[in-house]
Amino acid sequence: MRLRISLVNGFGALVIAVALCLGACSRQTAAPASAQAASGRPAIVFMTDFGAANDAVAICRGVIYGIAPDVRIMDITHQVTPFSIEEASRFLYGVTPYYPAGTVFLVVVDPGVGTSRKAIAVKSKKGQYFILPDNGVITPVVDRDGLAEAREITNQHWMIDSPLSSTFHGRDIFSPAAAHLAAGWEFNLVGPPVQQLVRLSMKSAVLSEKGIDGDIIGLDDPYGSLITNIPGEDLKQLGYNVGDKVLVQINKKMIALPFAKTFMDVAVGESLLYVDSRGRVGIAVNQGSYAKKFNVMPPDKVFIPRKGLPFRVR
Repeated sequence: MRLRISLVNGFGALVIAVALCLGACSRQTAAPASAQAASGRPAIVFMTDFGAANDAVAICRGVIYGIAPDVRIMDITHQVTPFSIEEASRFLYGVTPYYPAGTVFLVVVDPGVGTSRKAIAVKSKKGQYFILPDNGVITPVVDRDGLAEAREITNQHWMIDSPLSSTFHGRDIFSPAAAHLAAGWEFNLVGPPVQQLVRLSMKSAVLSEKGIDGDIIGLDDPYGSLITNIPGEDLKQLGYNVGDKVLVQINKKMIALPFAKTFMDVAVGESLLYVDSRGRVGIAVNQGSYAKKFNVMPPDKVFIPRKGLPFRVR
């Protein structure tokens, strides 16, 4: 009898040991999933024209963390040219393809703050969310990705818990709304649907029999290279290939630039024309600033004639 009890007890100990081992193994198997969940924390991608010389960005971050302490905040830039909705829209358009569905984009470039302009929440058909003023900054993204839904931010529970300022909606409305959305609050609770968004009138290059008329729409800072709205494919339609000399008229002044693949295709200090990483025609100085060297700034005009056509300054 004593032997039988010992055998039973031994078997029970073995069962317990196996169970503990299986439990440990299952926990080890589950660990990567937990790590993945941690890395999948909600994300807010933040852009403003506030600059770095004041406390505005830090205040907005504080508001967000107070509501959603686990959120990750990433920056596009806080150096948007003050009041430039067009520049902000270009940056937003360029960045959003590289972030997944569910990302919340917070944009505060808001020259109309305190007026009747709406504060809105937008969901694209890609499943990304946008908290921003209804001033057209979302136009290029919606045109490319499609609009699923837009709502006005009117729910007081999505705003800061104190009287609203008429000049700092980045703190009082946009940041808390983005934080609530990132924390998992239902999108449709933010406020009523918006039927028609304000549209930004985007400048487009015009291709004709004579050539292409475009605009310098920005600088690739800090390098001082010129960004145009001329698509690289349109340059090819004019007959140009890498290695050609291209006549370019910038503000009534005609210059000839080598069509290069990259900056080091020309000597240091020399100018070039190229197609940038976003598919637009750019003009640069290798290891220098074209804008400073030739005193060219947006929104100057650009014209490129078709290859081989006789041309004089227009």
